[in-house]
Amino acid sequence: MSDIWSIDFLTKFLKFGAVGASGLIVDFGFTALCKEVFRIQKYISNAIGFTLAASSNYYLNRIWTFESTNPRIAVEYTEFLLISLIGLGINTLILYMLVSKGKMNFYLSKVFAIAVVTVWNFLANAFFTFK
Repeated sequence: MSDIWSIDFLTKFLKFGAVGASGLIVDFGFTALCKEVFRIQKYISNAIGFTLAASSNYYLNRIWTFESTNPRIAVEYTEFLLISLIGLGINTLILYMLVSKGKMNFYLSKVFAIAVVTVWNFLANAFFTFK
């Protein structure tokens, strides 16, 4: 296991964050497209955006952040998606609590949810998927 205070680990977190920023564009773009243009229910739109972002993030994290050479790509991708689905659950719960219960703005709430899930996704992937 990597030492969480090592330069290598912190560099990976920064790379993960950069990949996540690209995923943020994918996530928000498809969420807004589905919700505002196609009038798909907001939580389903959120799931679509989140899933598409998770897929692009897997690819970029595999080749750049973690430089994985694992030949079992299907297994690795499945593990990444499983972690992302748990993250989606966390993301949706936060959105529900902030939007439906807290009456906060949907997109502001989404920014907060993404920040929390980023930490979850990085740690889970660093210690499980790309160990």
